[in-house]
Amino acid sequence: MTRVALVTGGTRGIGLGIAASLGREGISLALCGTRPETDLDSTLSSLRTNGVEVHYCKCDLSRPSERAEMLDSIASRFGRLDILVNNAGVAPLERKDILEATEESFERVMQINLRGPYFLTQSVARWMIEQKEKFPERSPCIINITSVSSTVASISRGEYCISKAGLSMSTKLWAVRLAEYEIPVYEVRPGIIRTDMTSGVVEKYDRLIEQGLLLQSRWGLPEDVGKAVAMLVRGSLSYSTGQVIMVDGGMTIDRL
Repeated sequence: MTRVALVTGGTRGIGLGIAASLGREGISLALCGTRPETDLDSTLSSLRTNGVEVHYCKCDLSRPSERAEMLDSIASRFGRLDILVNNAGVAPLERKDILEATEESFERVMQINLRGPYFLTQSVARWMIEQKEKFPERSPCIINITSVSSTVASISRGEYCISKAGLSMSTKLWAVRLAEYEIPVYEVRPGIIRTDMTSGVVEKYDRLIEQGLLLQSRWGLPEDVGKAVAMLVRGSLSYSTGQVIMVDGGMTIDRL
């Protein structure tokens, strides 16, 4: 039977690039976001080319009840879940120096970027363990999409950096916990990717790229991240659980 992937935030930006790549692998897609499904007709239709089955769930990942409803909906539609891609995330509503940042902004970013995926992973992992016990031939996996901000400090969005650093640690934790069930957990760490989230800082990063910030002198694209995820889902790095795949154009390589 066809494998099923849940891609959170899978209808725009990096998530859409991931969903498109997995669709080309013939994987059925469960996507979640906060917009009404009626606003996504063209996006979902484009993903359904070549007979790919696509199921959309409106879900606020910060709400436990909505996460549970989403998984129930996926179970009802597909009866299985093989791949979880924790991609959904938000930037601060307003970039502020950490001397001025608010607790409200910190709480919002942590709820969506860290707490939501951590406990979604917990629920999905339990389901994957049950499936693995019944169908040992299946090859489930979990992939966290983080950011170079896991390790690169940006003092105008400290809450975002901390949330991504936490998600990086959660990759290691889940890799350790799920190893006995042969469920690998990976992290894909993008750099500067051209999406709606970075639309407000295009001029800044155009200038930095021109000045040599990256070894590969171009913006990253959502499909660059999608290709990395597809490689992991295919099992091409089956002996590498817990590892980080950098998709940053060489940005974080130390240089003299």
